[in-house]
Amino acid sequence: MATVRMIDIAVNFTDGMFKGIYNGKQCHVSDIATVLSRAWTAGVDRIIVTGGSLEESKEALTIAETDARLFCTVGVHPTRCKEFEESGDPDKHFQALLSLAKEGIEKGKVVAIGECGLDYDRLQFCPAEIQKKYFEKQFELAHATKLPMFLHMRAAAPDFCEIVERNRSRFSAGVAHSFTGSAEDRDKLLSISNMYIGVNGCSLKTTENLDVVRSIPIERMMIETDSPYCGIKNTSAGIKFVKSTWPSKKKEKYDQECIVKDRNEPCLVRQVLEVVAGCKGISEIGQLSRTLYHNTCRVFFPQDLDSAADSLLAGHDPQ
Repeated sequence: MATVRMIDIAVNFTDGMFKGIYNGKQCHVSDIATVLSRAWTAGVDRIIVTGGSLEESKEALTIAETDARLFCTVGVHPTRCKEFEESGDPDKHFQALLSLAKEGIEKGKVVAIGECGLDYDRLQFCPAEIQKKYFEKQFELAHATKLPMFLHMRAAAPDFCEIVERNRSRFSAGVAHSFTGSAEDRDKLLSISNMYIGVNGCSLKTTENLDVVRSIPIERMMIETDSPYCGIKNTSAGIKFVKSTWPSKKKEKYDQECIVKDRNEPCLVRQVLEVVAGCKGISEIGQLSRTLYHNTCRVFFPQDLDSAADSLLAGHDPQ
């Protein structure tokens, strides 16, 4: 396995599966420490833990404080935007998000506002009008904190791009993560300055997906797992490019030496890197990983650009 350094920009460590809970049933012990150990060994050296609600963002920050290599986001996912109004005081809810983000920035942990955006595939959880209202509102968080945005766009490209364009002056940069859109959606995103596209197993399922990913410039791409979801399955079109594998066991037969079958985890971001390389015909995976690493630092860890990322680009490991 060639040595590469990777940053997984999307891990849902607040999800019950990492506590061993599946559909409300405890199947094994909480195992974030074991999962992290596998990730670090695989070449992951930073992880961004996703926050998708006020409470989840608090938990993400708590988790991020347990390891120097963990960071997090603060924001409200489109399917949960009803929480602003259900709180009884949307402005107070917004202020709570803002103060949490500021606390996390002071701790050196919060690196983005999000996960926010639009999801028209799951309108049963939150109507489009409420999604749009509070997506727009969260640009105020980015503007007040000067943080980049961690974005979600599902079956909503026209409205999403219109809102982002309208608020473009209020945030420095962003990533549309877990991208599964069309070539047209891709090109709309790429036309927005400092907008990157996050690729994971869900981005690599079909031959059409691979065609779309093939034309994302690597200078505008980041990689992620979105674990415990979005793993690369045996039925995925991208599976033919996967070189790295880990032994797995079903959750009922949990073994900490193995990954849990059908539960994605951060070490598997290595497979995303391999599929991106394979579908783009890139044989030098080290150079690809350096470019993706540099992109991620440019947006989320700009303080590192002068030292770590530049020496990586030069082909030297930073001390």
